[in-house]
Amino acid sequence: MTMIMPRTIMVMTIIVLTIITTSIAITITTTTITPMLMTTSEPAAVDASRGMNAGEAAALYRLMTWLSPSFPVGAFSYSSGIEWAVEAGDITDAASLRDWLAAMLTEGSGFCDAVFLAQAHRAASAQDEAGLREIAELAAAFVPSRERQLETSTQGRAFVEIARSAWACHGLDEMVAACGGMVYPVAVGVVSAGHAVSLAPAMHAFLHAVVSNWISAGARLVPLGQTDSQRILAGLEADVAATAKRALEASLDDLGSATFRADLASLRHETQYTRLFRS
Repeated sequence: MTMIMPRTIMVMTIIVLTIITTSIAITITTTTITPMLMTTSEPAAVDASRGMNAGEAAALYRLMTWLSPSFPVGAFSYSSGIEWAVEAGDITDAASLRDWLAAMLTEGSGFCDAVFLAQAHRAASAQDEAGLREIAELAAAFVPSRERQLETSTQGRAFVEIARSAWACHGLDEMVAACGGMVYPVAVGVVSAGHAVSLAPAMHAFLHAVVSNWISAGARLVPLGQTDSQRILAGLEADVAATAKRALEASLDDLGSATFRADLASLRHETQYTRLFRS
């Protein structure tokens, strides 16, 4: 006999027929057997309808707004030296653009900016005005060229002004004043902390925005189609995650760049004869 295991608790009754033969008659007796209760353990159901709480929804909404291409910080007008790299023949197609950007992200300005964002976020969250001022000054001094200084300081100033105008919050003005001027990653860190946006998602959103802008500049300069651009963005996904993890664990002592060619491109862009971008 094959027994089928039920998914719910069930009592099975089996009728056993015992035939007793005597010389007088055949007696049929009926016996009822009740086996042990059998159960199966099932995983607890997950409430998929819970969604995000109000704070999580607000944080996501603001990050998507602040770091979208439509947020008016003027990122579209800068190439971070990619324009010179294309003219010099360092970047010629999707593969070479992807390699150039991966190096900038993991070993160059991408990693350094991510460290400054993390440190600024933590100092602002702790309301450490003296520490925040030192971070802002170091971040401004760490930029390798005048044009990159223009790029990051202009975007930082625009980011703070627009975010503060549309999303005012308690304590943000004091943190901004403590910094004096601030470059773009420091601005994102300070504003995110002021709105109690967690550091990790702010970091990922920032790096995604930076890489997306680099790809946009490269696509216009090489030029590349939209599909190739998206393939590059997809190909850099693991690099963004790894860079964010390193930056979250790093201190200011871990700062450093190993992308001399990219820094040189930023310096030489200033004297290019024909230019489409401001850096």
